Amino acid sequence: MIRVRGLSKEFGTLDNGSSSGVLALSNIDFEVRDNEFLTVIGPSGCGKTTLLRIIAGLISHDQGEISINGQPITGPGPDRAVVFQNFALMPWADVLTNVTFGLEIRGTPKEECQATAKELIKLVGLEGFEQRLPKELSGGMQQRVGLARALAVNPQILLMDEPFGSLDEQTRRLLQEQMLRLWEHRRKTVIFITHSMDEAVMLGDRVMLMTPRPGRVKEMIDIPLKRPRWRELEKSTAFLEVKEYLWENLKAMQVEST
Repeated sequence: MIRVRGLSKEFGTLDNGSSSGVLALSNIDFEVRDNEFLTVIGPSGCGKTTLLRIIAGLISHDQGEISINGQPITGPGPDRAVVFQNFALMPWADVLTNVTFGLEIRGTPKEECQATAKELIKLVGLEGFEQRLPKELSGGMQQRVGLARALAVNPQILLMDEPFGSLDEQTRRLLQEQMLRLWEHRRKTVIFITHSMDEAVMLGDRVMLMTPRPGRVKEMIDIPLKRPRWRELEKSTAFLEVKEYLWENLKAMQVEST
């Protein structure tokens, strides 16, 4: 379980402790259950990416507590893997090498690295592309490589920062469906940041709605859609009601901030 209590983060604090910066997050409290798929949505600039990076251990927080299974987060760890919006692949390395990279730096035997990578490459629909370089792949294919690389190290927690945000609508929808299938197959704890209300509702067990900066948790919304999910659910009353509820809240927050 991920537990966040009283989390705050300010950028621009001076060395003497005085503040001249921007309060990005303020007094955030929430929990993520084991194997839960939590989507996070909120106005632009509300601190979603900052929150994810703190959970990943990539940046520190100023106040509050954050722990995984009772252990405080003090930096990056093998229990977490991050998938960013930019694909962050090694341009000189082929697909297979990109996917095995995390395993190799952990000292995994080469044969095991290759077997694990090939299984995941097949799982994300890229079988036959093992020897291709990133420049030879479409954006959607590159993001699948990034996802396979993250899954290869078998993390307990998958942290995803708008991973499909830069893709065209058709590719995005295909990867959403693939993400649902992968999650059903592997059942990781997932925190997934998005600007898309459709994506937040389609993927999540719950949606965490954040306020404008400084980011706070406005509400946790349960998604009343059974799993496994399919595209027809987008036409269901429950899907449309939750999506409309998110939109009304986001619209109201945008109006209040202008």
